[in-house]
Amino acid sequence: MAARGSAVIIGGTSGIGKHLAGVLAARGEEVVVTGRDKARADAAAREIGGATRGLAVDLANPAEIAGRLADVGAVSRLVIAAIERDENSVRNYDLARAMRLVTLKLVGYAEVVHVLAPRFTSDASVVLFGGLAKERPYPGSTTVTTVNGGVNNMVKTLAIELAPVRVNAIHPGIVGDSPAWAGKPPEVLQRVVARTPLGRLVTMEEVAGSALFLLDNGGMNGVNLHIDGGWLLT
Repeated sequence: MAARGSAVIIGGTSGIGKHLAGVLAARGEEVVVTGRDKARADAAAREIGGATRGLAVDLANPAEIAGRLADVGAVSRLVIAAIERDENSVRNYDLARAMRLVTLKLVGYAEVVHVLAPRFTSDASVVLFGGLAKERPYPGSTTVTTVNGGVNNMVKTLAIELAPVRVNAIHPGIVGDSPAWAGKPPEVLQRVVARTPLGRLVTMEEVAGSALFLLDNGGMNGVNLHIDGGWLLT
């Protein structure tokens, strides 16, 4: 029988990451949630309940990641959902913001995997979060589109390098009840709904369910999974 390890959710203090952490805790798993702020991570862990604890990890400071994760033991599930919103066009380029996001999502993601790889159980699996800006750019998505395209290909090399550990990615479209989108003006979201064959936006519960599928299904490896209600078809 495979050794039992914890589920680590990097970026688990809010939004989809926190929702997924709650689902994993509810099914009896030991969960570690991280955010940039220790107090917020601890508060999220208390809200999630069960055997959940919080850690402070800032992926934009990759040299600190190993130390921040030093007391994490065996890991059976790793989800890296951390993201920062960035609107950065090439005509009006904010170099500092671009460098932070590129470091966070490409170097930071890879460094977390590097640090935790020796602790993966024999049945461990990894899910990275990208986004559909990689397929459908929009004004101001220069950095976001670039880094999500990087995640798309990071999955492929990690699945080879970490074999037999499975590595997949999920790329959500607009998630209607997520904190990032729930407060948007209704007309903004309705334009997307009108172009979505499903007739509505996907939910955090559906995105979390897709992530669980990738974590648990032993046949899924090296996959970039879109969850968008068919939005990309239009």
